[in-house]
Amino acid sequence: MNNPSILPTKAAKDYELLDSGDGEKLERFGAVVLSRPDPQALWPKRLTAAEWKKAQAHFSREGRDGSWSADASMPKKWEIEFGGLKFAIKPTAFKHTGLFPEQSVNWDWTREIISKAVAAAAAAGVKGADADIEVLNLFGYTGGATLACAQAGAKVVHVDGSKSAITWARENADLSGLSDKPIRWILEDARVFVEREVKRGRIYQGIIMDPPSFGHGANKELWKIEEHFLPLIEDCMKLLSPEKSGPKAPLFFLVNGYSAGYSSVAYRNNLLQLEQKYGGSIEIGELVVEESPVPAGAETAGPTAERLLPCGIFARWKK
Repeated sequence: MNNPSILPTKAAKDYELLDSGDGEKLERFGAVVLSRPDPQALWPKRLTAAEWKKAQAHFSREGRDGSWSADASMPKKWEIEFGGLKFAIKPTAFKHTGLFPEQSVNWDWTREIISKAVAAAAAAGVKGADADIEVLNLFGYTGGATLACAQAGAKVVHVDGSKSAITWARENADLSGLSDKPIRWILEDARVFVEREVKRGRIYQGIIMDPPSFGHGANKELWKIEEHFLPLIEDCMKLLSPEKSGPKAPLFFLVNGYSAGYSSVAYRNNLLQLEQKYGGSIEIGELVVEESPVPAGAETAGPTAERLLPCGIFARWKK
């Protein structure tokens, strides 16, 4: 087994991690600077309290509840461009903004795989439905992975149990100029949908999942990762073609993880069956965001080295 990878997301025109520490992170989304809690930031801040106070909004949590405190310059919603896509940023009651920037490295990975498969099919003279690359994105949230796959030439089924998340994802598709791409937006519990797809005999060439540790489906179905992850994985494996080569052979399987406390090795162990059946390779590791250099003239409170903020784990297989 290869050593786990650390895949960094660096600063971009419309996003950067300005500072982190003491259980918080300071980020810029476009022209707006936000301060949010982040339990992974177990180190001192680089910038002074005065610099942090320049943020237009700060999320604070008391017990299980949280809220934003914002100044008059804070918009309710704004647009940014990131990772080759456009997103509507809207701070939510759960401290999220609609963008997980660390996922951009996975978007690039799926784009590359799909683009090569599209080119290979064209070179082989494969046409029509035989040339279609179909991707299933479970727990799709605001659509970053869905849009990246569609942008590269795949037909995508986007599944999420939240109506507001799907509405948001469709808005991002419009902003990114991808509203005419072949994307099916499905409001349903991921497990229920996958079970139905298995019964329908559907086949996908790529599967992406980003399961939470706990949640509810569209009809209040309970999701607990420790109980439901393994049955979901087993059903998803049934959605991959048994063909080991050709235009309909499986291309990739990507699993992301955040707050469940599992190791990427645990996810890898579920993907070993793909490596054994189809060949290819598995990569595991951590997704991180790299801090930007301290701006000239900013007041510092400690060492100014650029650090990596852990943002989740991944395991991914490709043919």
